[in-house]
Amino acid sequence: IVCGAGTGGTSATIGRYLRYRRLETRLCVAEPTGSGYVHGWRSRDRSALASRPTLIEGIGRPKVEPGFLFDVVDAVVEVEDAASIAAALLLEDLLGTRYGGSSGTNFVACLQLAADMRARGETGSVVTLLCDRGSRYRQTIFDPGWRAAHGLEIEPWRQALEQATASGTWRQPDAR
Repeated sequence: IVCGAGTGGTSATIGRYLRYRRLETRLCVAEPTGSGYVHGWRSRDRSALASRPTLIEGIGRPKVEPGFLFDVVDAVVEVEDAASIAAALLLEDLLGTRYGGSSGTNFVACLQLAADMRARGETGSVVTLLCDRGSRYRQTIFDPGWRAAHGLEIEPWRQALEQATASGTWRQPDAR
């Protein structure tokens, strides 16, 4: 199961349930590159701080929130902002509905995890929450001018994501 951290409540609740039921299901938190959760989870340091800001709303907190539980998370996947936005645009093409940047972050993590599973010869399912409708992002992530003003180069990510959905393999682009 892939979800963003936000305040930590969703991942904590899902993770505690998985542990309580002793399910083989693993929990992955998808976060913007450099978030407080990324650094905190790696070091198990609740005082860890983000190393860079993010443009993705709702996730990518500057510090580890009290509701986040390290011990119920199996993995944290870092996702570049440009990749998250490219994925949100791709989700619209694939599903016919706009989703926000945090849903794009989750989608990128799902594709990476699925490709990793495939490379190891594992079978299974990858499930995520598409948690934010994209209607309120018309003037931000869905606006080419806004993306350009923030220096976001999404086309290499878009190509990598399209290839991943078609082939089941993941290759991170050189351009960020």
